[in-house]
Amino acid sequence: MTFRPSGIFVPLITPFTDNGALGVGDLERLARTVIEEGAAGIVALGTTAEAATLSTQERGEVVEICSRVCREHKVPLLVGAGSNDTAGTVRALDELHSEADVAGALVVVPYYTRPSEAGVVAHFEYVAERSPLPLILYNVPYRTGQYLGFESLVRLSAHPQIVGIKQAVGAVDTDTARLLAEPSDAFSVLAGEDALVSPLLAMGAEGAILATANVCAREFVDLFQLWRSGDTPQARDLGNQLVGPACALMADPNPTVIKAVLHAQGRISTPTVRLPLLPARSSAIREALQHIPLRPRR
Repeated sequence: MTFRPSGIFVPLITPFTDNGALGVGDLERLARTVIEEGAAGIVALGTTAEAATLSTQERGEVVEICSRVCREHKVPLLVGAGSNDTAGTVRALDELHSEADVAGALVVVPYYTRPSEAGVVAHFEYVAERSPLPLILYNVPYRTGQYLGFESLVRLSAHPQIVGIKQAVGAVDTDTARLLAEPSDAFSVLAGEDALVSPLLAMGAEGAILATANVCAREFVDLFQLWRSGDTPQARDLGNQLVGPACALMADPNPTVIKAVLHAQGRISTPTVRLPLLPARSSAIREALQHIPLRPRR
């Protein structure tokens, strides 16, 4: 049966030690915690993981740890593996498939080189034809500088190896609404904007990939289940309650505030990030902690 993503997926941060090394123990503990809080699966090496700053060896360690934890808990692991090099993306997917137990790859719209929209579609079709893994497209135009509209999304959704999309376009826009209005049994629309997850779930999204679920996994899982059960009043209420925390946790560049809050909660050893990111502002951390009280964790 073809993998189809559904539920709340957590794109894990990459914890670092005081001297900037990979925080292996913290990463494993955090992966276990979000799964125990109900996450449908985790995403390794996404934007939130500061993947661009990791060495090849570190990337391999992260995937190995996440793969082991997901396998033990019987949940799927997604891994970020795309770039603006089409042939290089195929090679990366081949290597990933041979080295780890991965359910699917999160593949970003090609950035920086600024191909036409037709070129973006051709990129994904080329990759999909050669990928050993199911693909989840990552549509995030304010990071890539590339627009991917409704007609292109419908065409790509018909490919059997493309099983979903993380839709992070900064708004509940017309293209997203049209995509959700034409549900598919083989293609999942996953919300990618943390503050907008509730309206997209209400419109029929199959789940979400949410950076702030590193901190609030249990609450986002509850929100997903409320919308799925048809409990509209409680879903609306919880969704509204989560807007403040979601905005506060993203007030500075991702994942700086998230790491600071996780550190304050005692869930990771340091809030260290790697350049070019700088630590979150003290005011942003205070604001986030006002929205997210320190609470005991299992």
